[in-house]
Amino acid sequence: MLRAFTLTIGQLGDPAILKVLAKSLALTLAIFALLGIALVKFAQWLAVQYGWGADGGFAAAILAALATLAGAWLLFRAVAIPVISVFADDIVAAIERRHYPQAAANAQHVGIGRSLTMAAGSLARLIGLNLLALPGYAALVVTGVGPFILFFAVNALLLGRDLSEIVAARHLGRDEMKLWLRATRFERTVLGAVSSAIFLIPFANLLAPIIGAGMATHLYHGRQR
Repeated sequence: MLRAFTLTIGQLGDPAILKVLAKSLALTLAIFALLGIALVKFAQWLAVQYGWGADGGFAAAILAALATLAGAWLLFRAVAIPVISVFADDIVAAIERRHYPQAAANAQHVGIGRSLTMAAGSLARLIGLNLLALPGYAALVVTGVGPFILFFAVNALLLGRDLSEIVAARHLGRDEMKLWLRATRFERTVLGAVSSAIFLIPFANLLAPIIGAGMATHLYHGRQR
């Protein structure tokens, strides 16, 4: 894991990776900006409906803007990973060209159709599994940190799969992918835990999708060797 992390950090300056970082970050921030604008407009509309006046509308808009900023940190992973799934093939290809040229030569390009399918699957799993975990979150509220620990564990599992799938899609068919996913649960969970921890660090979380995809690439080829 340490090797995967250090090799990924060492290649962050690669022009191909910087290009993907710029595109994915711009799209992710644009999504949050649009959500923020919609939330502010909705808050102002509520203020008008309930007769809060100009001052009430301004206060509601400020609260909505602050809620958007808080949500951007809490939900950054939920938006960033589906977005990076669309562009990740370029990241994996750049790393493979430098470190695993033979694998790069035999890799299949992941088209936009399959990339969008993986992005949709990632978002569906995120929503579905966290909904299933809601009773557990509620039951652990009395412990204080219990819900956070469960949330971290659930999302480490999900994130490990999402990142690993991005890499494996270049080399495995759908049936082979299912077998490979079953055989790599432990490695994927560790990868997900490390990546989830990076997502919790302000500013570093902006690089977390790129770092996670890079680490997944090195772990995949390290296992194949």
